[in-house]
Amino acid sequence: MKTAFWLAGAAALALASPAFAGDTIKIGFVSTFSGPGAVIGNDMRNSFELALDHIGRKMDGKPVEVIYEDDGQKPDVGKQKTEKLVQSDKVDFLAGYIWSNVLLASLKTAVDSQTFLISANAGPSQLAGELCSPYVFSTSWQNDQTPAAMGLYMNQRGVKSVFLIGPNYAAGKDMLAGVKSTFKGEVKGEEYTVWPSQLDFSAELSKARASGAESIFVFYPGPAGVQFLNQYAQAGLKSTMPLYTAFTVDELSLPLQKENALGVPGAQEWVNDLPNEQNKRFVADYRKKYTGLRPTYYGAQAYDAAQLINSAVVAVKGDTSKKDAMKAEMEKANIKSLRGPFKFGNNHIPVQSFYLQDVVKDGEGQLSLKTVATIVENDQDRFHDKCQMK
Repeated sequence: MKTAFWLAGAAALALASPAFAGDTIKIGFVSTFSGPGAVIGNDMRNSFELALDHIGRKMDGKPVEVIYEDDGQKPDVGKQKTEKLVQSDKVDFLAGYIWSNVLLASLKTAVDSQTFLISANAGPSQLAGELCSPYVFSTSWQNDQTPAAMGLYMNQRGVKSVFLIGPNYAAGKDMLAGVKSTFKGEVKGEEYTVWPSQLDFSAELSKARASGAESIFVFYPGPAGVQFLNQYAQAGLKSTMPLYTAFTVDELSLPLQKENALGVPGAQEWVNDLPNEQNKRFVADYRKKYTGLRPTYYGAQAYDAAQLINSAVVAVKGDTSKKDAMKAEMEKANIKSLRGPFKFGNNHIPVQSFYLQDVVKDGEGQLSLKTVATIVENDQDRFHDKCQMK
């Protein structure tokens, strides 16, 4: 059935009759704009809007209309919003998607309708493998890649054992699996918590302490990451069980985590101080446009999603009915990515470098993230060989 899912998309791409190309480029952007997760969705929207500013808010001379929809961090709502964008608004592209379970619920709607979907964050393993599609691209990563890079770093540090903690949903399972795929030491235990409602991690921290593990690895994005790190510090574990993370410390959570985040390393494919000129412009213009805020990797990936869409539209001179040509152009990744050059694997997931990030005080005395080292170069996800696209 999974192979049939991909073949149906491939056949539709090859045989579909041309759609009407409108006077505007319509993009549906699904993210979380209410509740605690809104801080992430707002950052993605801010960065997507800044990307449009940088291209003059037109693609090949056509005005761009973006319809933002709130998924409420719920898969069924995300699916409904995706259906509305495709069936009622008749968008040319879909973008956004923070959460893996929301993206998985929405995927079939995009593929069946032959609407290109660019995930700016969520990277479930199924998307990279058996559910890969000619219509789906990522400007982020496959979920396992970032924690796998952290596992490599832990090996470099000589870590002998770890206790794993993460949320019980698609991304959480991928993240802990990613660490286990590269970490050479002993996994003393792993705990999955109720997502997204559980914000008390005292039981899990007690189990970690009792396990005898040398260290803890955790994945908690957004508000949960703030709560976990603060409880970890309050439990007195910073001095006895070093913490390694993915997506737990970022520019959104850092102002709330404060000094508790010092000495907690993370891995990421984008950090705000990457030295390419496009990234320098992005960071400076973001801070100028959105006073008091710093961009995050969520935003950087959304910015690149806008660039990728623009590259496809320009390649077909605004005729979005030319789906074969748009797909071929996007596969080139011919954009000035904020992370620097990357390429797409056969499954439309980036092949890219991952960096070690650390928390430091900048020249203004504020806490910020700094690139410390390159952990792995040109990393390709481990599910690409399960994708039927060649």
